[in-house]
Amino acid sequence: MDFRMMHPADQIVTIMNRLYYYGMTTTTGGNLSVRDGDGTVWISPSGVDKGSLRREDIVRITPEGEIVGHHKPSVEYPFHLAIYRHRPDLRAVLHAHPPALVAFSIVRKIPDTTIYPDAHRLCGKIEYATYACPGSSRLGENIAARFAAGVNTVMLENHGVVIGSDSLFSAFMSFEALDYCARLETNARTVGTPVGISEKDIAFYYNKVTAPLDEFIQTEYSSEERSLRRDMCALIVRAYENRLFTSDQGTFSCRLDDGSFVITPHAKDRKYLEPEDLVHVKAGMAEAGKIPSRAHKLHEQIYRLHPDVKTIINAHPPHIMAFAVTHTDFDARLIPESYIALREILRCPIEETHLYQERLAQKLSLSTPVAMVENDCVIALGTSLLNAFDRLEVIEYSAKSVIEASRLGEKIVPISDAEVSELKAAFSLQ
Repeated sequence: MDFRMMHPADQIVTIMNRLYYYGMTTTTGGNLSVRDGDGTVWISPSGVDKGSLRREDIVRITPEGEIVGHHKPSVEYPFHLAIYRHRPDLRAVLHAHPPALVAFSIVRKIPDTTIYPDAHRLCGKIEYATYACPGSSRLGENIAARFAAGVNTVMLENHGVVIGSDSLFSAFMSFEALDYCARLETNARTVGTPVGISEKDIAFYYNKVTAPLDEFIQTEYSSEERSLRRDMCALIVRAYENRLFTSDQGTFSCRLDDGSFVITPHAKDRKYLEPEDLVHVKAGMAEAGKIPSRAHKLHEQIYRLHPDVKTIINAHPPHIMAFAVTHTDFDARLIPESYIALREILRCPIEETHLYQERLAQKLSLSTPVAMVENDCVIALGTSLLNAFDRLEVIEYSAKSVIEASRLGEKIVPISDAEVSELKAAFSLQ
């Protein structure tokens, strides 16, 4: 899907649908706008069910201030217009109040985006706007003043968040990353103390340019590859819908019989990936015209060292990542199913996914199939696509169980060493 080719009204309907069905806004809460090149502003309506919004519900505000549409514009439209007046470079504004960000707004704190560098990269500097009544000119002035100072992500006291960007989709990506970071920090504080990464290290890891791969022109696709691409896309979308991935973060790859592999592309929306979007990597070259995930070097190293590994997944689920950002070990000896799927889980520093991929690849195997990389991701290996995906779900659900157990205030009792030995014998675990 090329979001840029969508009409502004369709963009608003699409993103509002995602906000509502992912629990990021309520039936009548939140508002989105898009500004055309001629100054026309398209905005979501007031008092209309966000779960069944249609393109004809979207309101148009002309450069002269005329309001055109079947409904009244959002009551918050004055601050949207004020932001555009102060920031002509912005083409979209998103406002919503998901529970995690409301939690921060009512204690007047800003989520620590340094615990997850992608959120820091996407959201940039974050500031607060002083509380004022919704829809009031004072609220518009308070918010616009922060945007006028060059800030693109503004938290509202006792309210929510406003994000401006050059497109509605990029505003959504920043919003999604900030909401993820807020949920991650909340989870992390139940198991330890979140540890951030320095600005210098964030810049080093995420501005580090990966040399582009040489390209090859693929003229035909085997039945094996076509089937694999289809199955990968189905599980990638499921991973996104189950919040194991975010819009542009999360990587699947699968090895083909000839030793090459197919991998998710760099910076493409995971919710709408199609088989043709995936990238074939072969003999150190990428399918022409496509950019593979930044994790392709690590995946290539793992496949080279471990011929029995058929699938690799990098993901960032918010419950297991609570352990990763607190640098806390995670013990999978919770229930038989968790130990059988996960075994002993590696904990690795972030440098190993960016600088020392071979070191990490050597540590992983089907006997040690899961690694938790501090402040970065979880990596799951498998003998098949479903096997690796199951491990990813099991570690996230297990971590969620530990976090829920911690709220009970009782000590967690793991499966004993003798019981682990019994499991190893019963299920032929290495």
